[in-house]
Amino acid sequence: MSQHSESQILEHEERLRQAMLTSDVTELDKLIAPELLFTTHLGQLISKEQDLALHQSGALKLTALTPSDQQIQLHEGFAIVSVLIHLEGSYNGAFIDEHIRYTRVWASASTGSLYVIAGHASALSKQ
Repeated sequence: MSQHSESQILEHEERLRQAMLTSDVTELDKLIAPELLFTTHLGQLISKEQDLALHQSGALKLTALTPSDQQIQLHEGFAIVSVLIHLEGSYNGAFIDEHIRYTRVWASASTGSLYVIAGHASALSKQ
């Protein structure tokens, strides 16, 4: 597996952010591994299919994803990203305004491209 640069990881993080904001299921499909394991801020485990379905159905509508405090660790064949996101939008019609800490694992596919294979979200308590 190859080593990817921090700039490549940042580019993929931005592609993911933009795809989430616009519910671009085609782009999300490219950026998320088939075997995705993602734990939500509520402790639920969701698959790639479930994640894509949220965007495709319109149940999740994001209006802002503002990143801050991003840290990246590069490893042979994968990278770990931790980022604080101020998330705004709606889920099933209910307003969302949360600060969520995401941890994502980006891995190299056999084609050399990068995709998210695992992730975790933790909601920060309101201060």
